[in-house]
Amino acid sequence: MDTPSLKDILVTPLKKIPTFGGDVMHGLKATDNGFNGFGEAYFSWIEEGAIKAWKCHKSMTLNLVVPLGEVRFVFNLPEQNADFIVEDIGEKRYARLTVPPGIWFGFKGVSSGSSLLVNFADTVHDPDEVLRKSKAEISYDWS
Repeated sequence: MDTPSLKDILVTPLKKIPTFGGDVMHGLKATDNGFNGFGEAYFSWIEEGAIKAWKCHKSMTLNLVVPLGEVRFVFNLPEQNADFIVEDIGEKRYARLTVPPGIWFGFKGVSSGSSLLVNFADTVHDPDEVLRKSKAEISYDWS
C-alpha cells in the first residue's frame, strides 16, 4: 500500500435530477473518478449527535454518499501528525467522498433526526481488514 495522504480523498459533487414524483439522485457509476471496482454496498443509519469513530481500512476504498440528512466526516493520519480534514455531506451538499485505504476517519450525524449513509465499497467487508481506535485515541473536538 502506498503512503496515504489526506489529499487523496476525492470530493465529487453529485447530480440530483428533479422528476415528477421525486428526485433521482446519482451515487456512483463505473465511469466515475474514484470507482475502483465493486465489492458491496451497505447502508448505515446515524442518529443526530451520534459519533462513530475511529476506523481505518487497510485495503478497502470507500465511496461515501449521504442521500438523507447530513453527516460530518473527519479524516486524519495520526502517524504523520497531519491536520484534520472535515467534510459535511448530505442533502444540502450532495456529494460523494472517495476515501483510499490507510486513512483514519470518523463521522457524526449533524442533522435533526437520522441520516442515511451509503458506502459503495470496492471489496466485500472483512473484519480483519479494518483497524479501529476509540474516540479518545485520536484527539478531536466533535462539538
